[in-house]
Amino acid sequence: MQIEVFKSKIHRAKVTQAELHYVGSITLDESLMEASGIIENEKVQIVNVNNGERFETYVIKGEKDSGTVCLNGPAARRVQVGDIIIIVSYGIMDYEEAKTFKPKIVFPDKNNKLA
Repeated sequence: MQIEVFKSKIHRAKVTQAELHYVGSITLDESLMEASGIIENEKVQIVNVNNGERFETYVIKGEKDSGTVCLNGPAARRVQVGDIIIIVSYGIMDYEEAKTFKPKIVFPDKNNKLA
């Protein structure tokens, strides 16, 4: 049996941009992506700490070490610049593998940088 489990999380990143007239997605600093194990085009869930919104989109790679966390397209309506969000990805794996799997969690600072 396969199950869907929490794979990785960028915890409490600050939204730096919201671009309504873009094709859609979230643009993330490549450093945050690498540290969390999230890849370009991966489906992610966004949880907005400020307003409680939860929604899904996909990831576009942003400039490395830029601190970019930009919601694009319709998702831009669900955030304000400065909001704190949690970015979560999930993976499908065998039940036995899931029992010992350890997700990657990243805690960026107030400028979306890693210590």
